[in-house]
Amino acid sequence: MIALTGVALAVVMLAVVTALLLTRRLREKYAALWIIIGIGILILGLFPGLLSGLTAAFGVALPANLLFAMAILLLLGVALHLSWELSQAEDEIRRAAEELAILRADYDGLARRVRSLESGCPSRDGEPPRHD
Repeated sequence: MIALTGVALAVVMLAVVTALLLTRRLREKYAALWIIIGIGILILGLFPGLLSGLTAAFGVALPANLLFAMAILLLLGVALHLSWELSQAEDEIRRAAEELAILRADYDGLARRVRSLESGCPSRDGEPPRHD
């Protein structure tokens, strides 16, 4: 019964990931991880003796302990990857904000100069208005 639940969970997971990919709500680089996890769950569900064999190979007392250890390692990897992605996004946002501030300052300076030229008054930088 547990094996059937694992297979059903894996199939549902792969279907959800595929649907999210097709609707462009999940990017490919994140989908690859979830597809690998889904296939791993599917393999363990189809071959329940595999987990017992891996437990014996790694010298772990219970198959559940190995399963929990693998899940913890997986979650640590996901957390590390998402932290890295967040750091990159923060850097990109900071650079974009700096560029926007520079462009806004340039725009404000040009707008002041245009207003001063249109009114015929000298600009703030001390240059007389030019009439070409």
